Amino acid sequence: MQYSAVIVAAGSGSRMNLGFNKVYAHLPEGCTILEKTMSVFLEDEDCVQIVVVTDAAEYLHHIQTRVPGRITFAMGGDTRQRSVLNGTMAAIADTVFIHDGARPFLSRELLDQLKETMETEEAALLAVPCKDTIKIVEHGYVRMTVERNTVCGAQTPQAFRTEKIIDCIHKAEQEGYTGTDDCSLAERYSNMRIKVVQGSYENYKITTPEDLR
Repeated sequence: MQYSAVIVAAGSGSRMNLGFNKVYAHLPEGCTILEKTMSVFLEDEDCVQIVVVTDAAEYLHHIQTRVPGRITFAMGGDTRQRSVLNGTMAAIADTVFIHDGARPFLSRELLDQLKETMETEEAALLAVPCKDTIKIVEHGYVRMTVERNTVCGAQTPQAFRTEKIIDCIHKAEQEGYTGTDDCSLAERYSNMRIKVVQGSYENYKITTPEDLR
């Protein structure tokens, strides 16, 4: 199954205190976070295009590797949701995988499972069971406890039929609604059923300096 990968890498990463976009920080193995994030898609022949949503000049300053014909740039927006829209509008495949630029440890096994799922589904995401007990809190007090076996932590990639997720984002923009992730827009503005694929706790997002160690 061929797909476009949209890698959202336009954030400032202020919590990393680097003074530049955190996706250009180096991992202990020597490459940047973004290079590691891109690598699993570059190694997959089914990925016909990688749309990197970032400042192209900054990318070229930090990363000199050329992959002619496969890497496309899209400008970041003032919100992640707008950045995703810019990226998906540039996608050439009928299926798009939307992935966090700062989530570099996606395995090929998980990617293949998501691809297999999208052979028959309209939308899917990676998710892991929550380890902690989840409380609903209002005004500083616990209102109720959520049944833990019904709660999962959403990860990326999140995969969709390209035109359908573009339509959902457009509707959200028109309404002034900002979703917490891409699937939340599909839930609100479409009748797509979103298939959950078992993720991995190793597929985490780098948020603070401690995550680089």
